[in-house]
Amino acid sequence: MLAKQQAIPLLLEACPSFEAEYEAHCAECGNDLPYVAAGDFARHLLALHQSGQLEALSNAARAIERLHTEGDAWVREFATVGVLEAVQNAWSHSTVDPEEFVCYLGPASKRWWQGLNNFWSGNAPLVKPPNASDA
Repeated sequence: MLAKQQAIPLLLEACPSFEAEYEAHCAECGNDLPYVAAGDFARHLLALHQSGQLEALSNAARAIERLHTEGDAWVREFATVGVLEAVQNAWSHSTVDPEEFVCYLGPASKRWWQGLNNFWSGNAPLVKPPNASDA
C-alpha cells in the first residue's frame, strides 16, 4: 500500500520533467506541502499538454491511477482532492478544457474525476470509498 511519503516520488518517477519545478517548490516552501506541490504538478501537466507531450500525460495519469488504487486513505484523498482537483482548477483557468485530461485517466481516477464534477455542480457529495479495493 502506498503511503503519504511515496505519493510525490511516484508522480516524479512518472513525470521526471516535473523534478526541477518540484525542487524549486521544496526550496521555497519545504517538502511538507504536498497539496501545494500538486497544484504545481497540475500546471506542469497543462504545459505538457499545450506543448503536445502526450506520452508524459499518459505516464502521469497511470501514476494517479496507482495513487487511487494502491494508496492508503491519505494517498487516495490526495490523488483526488490534491491532484485531480488541481488539474481541473489549473486547466479551467487556461484556454484548455480540463475534460481533455479525462482520456488519460484509468477507471478509478475517472470515477473520482466525475465525483469532483458532481460535487462542484451540487449534484452529489464527494465521499471516500470504504477501502482501496473499491477505489
